[in-house]
Amino acid sequence: MRNNTVRKMAVHAMVAALYFVLSLPFMTFIFGPVQLRISEAFTLLPVFSSTPIAGLTLGCVLVNTLGVFTKANILGPLDVLFCAAATLLAAFFTHQLRGVRIKGLPFLSALMPVLVNGIVIGLELTFVISGSFNLPIFLINAGQVALGEAIACFALGLPMVRALEKTGLGNKLFSDNTTLNKLA
Repeated sequence: MRNNTVRKMAVHAMVAALYFVLSLPFMTFIFGPVQLRISEAFTLLPVFSSTPIAGLTLGCVLVNTLGVFTKANILGPLDVLFCAAATLLAAFFTHQLRGVRIKGLPFLSALMPVLVNGIVIGLELTFVISGSFNLPIFLINAGQVALGEAIACFALGLPMVRALEKTGLGNKLFSDNTTLNKLA
C-alpha cells in the first residue's frame, strides 16, 4: 500500500515537472489568445490511467503561477484557477474516453483537451479582453485556443501515446497496478 502511494506521488511529480520544464522555453508564447503549449501533449497521459491527472493539474498551476509573477500571463491570477480547472476537467474526460478508439488511437480522448480548453480559456479571454461576453470575440478566442491545443494533442500527443503503447512504457509508468520497480 505504501509503495503504491509513493509511486503515485513520484508519477505526479514527474508529470508536473515535465509539463513545467517543457513550458519554460515558450513562456512568451503560451499565454493569450494564440497559444501553443507543447506540454499540452501530456494531457493525453490519462489514456493510460487516472494517475497522471494530478500531475498535469499541478504542472499547469505552476506554469500559470510563474506566468503571473513574470507578467507573461496576461490573464492574471484568475487564470491559475480557470486553467487548472480546465486541465483537470479535460484530463478526467480524456481518461473516461480512453477506450473509444479510431484505428487504434484515442481520438476522442485527444479531442477533450481541445474542446474544454477552447471553451474555458476562450471564455476567460473574452471576459478579460472585452469586459463582458461577446459571442464573436468568444468564438475567435475559443477557436485560437482550440487550434493550439489541437496541434499539441493531435500532432504531438497521439504519436506520444502510440510510442508509449508500442514500447509498453505507458502502462509501466502510469498503470494503477504496477510499480516503478518493474522498469528495472
